[in-house]
Amino acid sequence: MNRILFGDNQFFGVNHMSEEKARLQSARFQSLESIIEVLDAAYDEGIRVFMCTTQDRMVDVCEYFRQHKNRYPGFEFYPSMPYAHKYANAVTEYGFLGALQRFLPNSNKFTAILKGSVSIAYRDIEGIVQLLIDSEMNMFRGLDTPVIFLQNIVTDLFLGLGYKEGYRIFAEHVRKKYNAEFGFITMNLPRLLDVLDEVGLANPIVCSSINKIGFRMCGGIDLYERTIKNRKFRPIAMSVLASGALRPREAIEYISSLPEIKSIVFGASSRENIRQTKQLIDELYPQCRQPGAPSYFWAQKYASPDKAGVSALLPEPPV
Repeated sequence: MNRILFGDNQFFGVNHMSEEKARLQSARFQSLESIIEVLDAAYDEGIRVFMCTTQDRMVDVCEYFRQHKNRYPGFEFYPSMPYAHKYANAVTEYGFLGALQRFLPNSNKFTAILKGSVSIAYRDIEGIVQLLIDSEMNMFRGLDTPVIFLQNIVTDLFLGLGYKEGYRIFAEHVRKKYNAEFGFITMNLPRLLDVLDEVGLANPIVCSSINKIGFRMCGGIDLYERTIKNRKFRPIAMSVLASGALRPREAIEYISSLPEIKSIVFGASSRENIRQTKQLIDELYPQCRQPGAPSYFWAQKYASPDKAGVSALLPEPPV
């Protein structure tokens, strides 16, 4: 995986701290040109991965990149699905089968409809899930998608329902049909890893909120730090700025204290903010602490000034 990933929340009016800011961002990015302008800025700063949802407007974004592939060598998409609002609205308007038909690939649509109808009739959950994945991936045809994610709204729903088989179905289909790595987005990192171990999905890619104030981190900072340090998986940190509650430097300093983190995903709406965040990551992220050094949270909590005025850190507690 690339070390730095660019997210899409700013394009679709998602802000977990401010509804007003979310509304303004949504209004700003109504046109395809405004979205491409920001993606161009990210690309020019050396960012080569766009981690995005399957929101309807991504269809036009994908089409643009298909038509201009020569302009973006090495550019990759990390789709995350499903975009739940899209399905809820379509089912309300067209019914379940009608909604399914709207999202099916244009090629071989009859076969897909038949498969969907049979799957529903026989309550074949695996067939339905595979069909939905294929329908979501249709917009990315011809583009590089080396990692495909299950959105947290479904990942965590499966956790709550105890439907462990859903993770295996998703992972196997992504791996076999698209020759891609599977990934999961979650708000409950420790619990998800327990379940993925149970179903035999080893060393998974997991994207979760990781920040110094525990924003959207179910179980708290201490548990997350122990999990990141001791469990075998490939973590991606999102919400590192805690939706604007943290200053960029202190946010990246915290992430850089966790050397096990493989990648950071962030969103920004201007070239200057993209450049500043990228420069901070380049400056601070390579300077990860050595294994065994105190974590940022432990250092902040237990540091005591020594005679020279430099923090003398207590040893880390056993885990």
